[in-house]
Amino acid sequence: MTPTVRISCPVFPSEDIEKVRLAVLNIFPGAVLDITGDGIRSGSVGMDHFGDQIRRQRILDTARSVMMKGRRGEITYFDLNKQAAYAGKISFVEGRTVLGTIRVSVEADDITSFIEAFAPNTVDGEEVRI
Repeated sequence: MTPTVRISCPVFPSEDIEKVRLAVLNIFPGAVLDITGDGIRSGSVGMDHFGDQIRRQRILDTARSVMMKGRRGEITYFDLNKQAAYAGKISFVEGRTVLGTIRVSVEADDITSFIEAFAPNTVDGEEVRI
């Protein structure tokens, strides 16, 4: 099963909604975004570009750890820094931030297996597939 990936992101009065929208699209290009009264939301989006980015940035182990830590049943949740996303980079956030984060939820039939395949362990920076 293809995972269901959803995004939500608050937009505060001090922020430019277009910049926040671009930040999300830099990480999840092709996402269809709905502008709501308090932020941005999406239906299911693809994770191909996100997967490419965590490999390019060599942060597979971090991505795996954050996704494993965020598991709740068959869904995992994690947060991304808006400013880093605007610059096209992935930066995971733990805890609260002043301007909020890009909240990502990923649902799959077997979330643990999905995470292990999506963000495999590495040794000396190289993916280890078992």
